[in-house]
Amino acid sequence: MRETMPQLYEQIVKQALDKRKDIASADTNCFRLIDGAGDGCPGLWIDWFDGRALIQIKDENSFSIEELQELASELQAGSAYLKLLDQHQKESPVHLAGRQIEQPFCVLENGIRYEVDFMSGYSQGIFLDQRNNRQEVGTRVQIDGKDARVLNLFAYTCGFSVAAAVAGAITTSVDLSRTYLNWGQKNFQHNSLNPAQHYFTKGDVFQWLLAFARKGRTWHSIILDPPTFSRGEKKKVFRVENDYGELVHLSAQVLEPDGWMLCCANTRTHSAEDFEQQVQAGIQTAGRSILSKHFAPMPCDFPGEQYLKSLWIEVKQA
Repeated sequence: MRETMPQLYEQIVKQALDKRKDIASADTNCFRLIDGAGDGCPGLWIDWFDGRALIQIKDENSFSIEELQELASELQAGSAYLKLLDQHQKESPVHLAGRQIEQPFCVLENGIRYEVDFMSGYSQGIFLDQRNNRQEVGTRVQIDGKDARVLNLFAYTCGFSVAAAVAGAITTSVDLSRTYLNWGQKNFQHNSLNPAQHYFTKGDVFQWLLAFARKGRTWHSIILDPPTFSRGEKKKVFRVENDYGELVHLSAQVLEPDGWMLCCANTRTHSAEDFEQQVQAGIQTAGRSILSKHFAPMPCDFPGEQYLKSLWIEVKQA
């Protein structure tokens, strides 16, 4: 006998929760609950934020509102919101079921608090697919010891910076948006960190890297997590496929000897091999060489398409 829609959703949700039972904990209450085809649900992605569900679809005709409300009921979410994955419109999620969310709230990831806002536009303040990388940043900072200094480029709401600061680093966060940097400062405060002891720099990353190099400023650790496409202050267009090598080149010039970098690219059209070649070329043209490197896999709650490339490298003088 054919399953009814509620029965099907019950099965899907149960299987997804079983797969993620090792993630949900007292220290982590935000994660990807359903990852499209990777969880047997093509065209459907659900992020879980401490009892609040963000249901995401690409095609607004693929599910009826009634079906999505049934799914929200099966999730037992206190609030459920619907987000249309449309890079052209980039609208805020809309209320689907449960309580209305009227203000930002905090979630926990590996014991660190991050502010999330469903009303802030297309992005909600934290990219869940970077959870393992944020944790690794904290681990490496602890190994580096006191006086560790981390440069976080394209910082967004400063998630990597917070993870590094909790571990003891002094951080510098660079982003084009003052709004996001202010959000990042709130993330510091949510974790009893004093933003005044860190640096928040508004502006074009490429221009700032040139300025840092002229001033002789250096960092032991640099994090590169740019958008796939952006337009800088002087209308310069950045595309991962074309410009990542230059970004690495400029970053390597302000990296201390024997420092490390995390190079990320969120793109489905760029192969890991091509990305690695870009990073390698950028390091070499800066007169440096790679001591060690490895690609980090995406977190286990993202079993679908492996679009995020995360290359960790340790760099030395050539």
